[in-house]
Amino acid sequence: MRRRDFINIVAGSAATWAFAAAHAQQGERVRRVGMLMNLASDDAEEQARVAAFHQGLQQLGWTVGRNVQIDYRWGAGNADRIRKFAAELVALAPDVILSAGSPSVAALQQTTRTVPVVFVGVVDPVSSGFVDSLAEPGGNITGFALYEYNISGKWLELLKEIAPGITRVGVIRDAALAAGGGQLGVIQAVAPSVGVEVVPISVRDAGEIERAIAAFARLPNGGLIVTGSSLAAVHRDLIVTLAARHKLPAVYYARYFVVGGGLISYGPDFVDQYRQAAGYVDRILKGEKPADLPVQAPNKYELAINLKTARALGLDVPPTLRAHADEVIE
Repeated sequence: MRRRDFINIVAGSAATWAFAAAHAQQGERVRRVGMLMNLASDDAEEQARVAAFHQGLQQLGWTVGRNVQIDYRWGAGNADRIRKFAAELVALAPDVILSAGSPSVAALQQTTRTVPVVFVGVVDPVSSGFVDSLAEPGGNITGFALYEYNISGKWLELLKEIAPGITRVGVIRDAALAAGGGQLGVIQAVAPSVGVEVVPISVRDAGEIERAIAAFARLPNGGLIVTGSSLAAVHRDLIVTLAARHKLPAVYYARYFVVGGGLISYGPDFVDQYRQAAGYVDRILKGEKPADLPVQAPNKYELAINLKTARALGLDVPPTLRAHADEVIE
């Protein structure tokens, strides 16, 4: 979707609220949905996610401007903004809120225990304290988990397979997230079996990312693992650029890093989670409770490889790895 088209959709959604209200007066009830997003409004990945959510709702009979209003807030990876916007959305008394990423869910959980919340893009919602269990969430929150921590070991194995010469792995993580520590722990457990030293790289902003990667790259035979976080998503162009500048092979948790020039990724289809989330929002709008909707996990993980980046790093992609890839970018 082009940026201009997306902006028109969002602008149109807001502009048609008066029209929707008029219809509501004629007997059709207009429901209110909040969206607390973790990226910026003009981010191409974010646009694709919101478009998928819109499409999912429309397929279920919900049309913006007729029987549903959507209130958007864009956190852009800023914790203060996310907390502020969580409070704003709850104050609007929506019927349900779609929340992207752990920081957004945490902010909403601190703000309300009654407004239904459907999350996407969350790693291990149980250990994060968002739900009691995957099968029985228990409270006002449910949604779609990204992956379990053991996928982090797969990232290390893939990095070693595509760049067998590495002996040091820098793990970029958001230390403020419980999931950051969980992902790191699995990588550290797997590291001895593939003969690498793990170097945790905790980052909080763009400047720290740049300094930390430059410092790590001073020693030879290094590679990077970028673990899942809103911080990494917001700064993905910077991370990919730095990996290329310092000749560091890197594995990422999402395909959009590889589309942007990253080497290799392994993870779920993020956009599809938003389409699925529309189904849970629909069920809540029709009377079901989050506590009764089990947390869903991805049923497929995608492997993507950027051959252009591999050549720039002087790497030969093993034929077996290439054969298993869901997407190969030439």
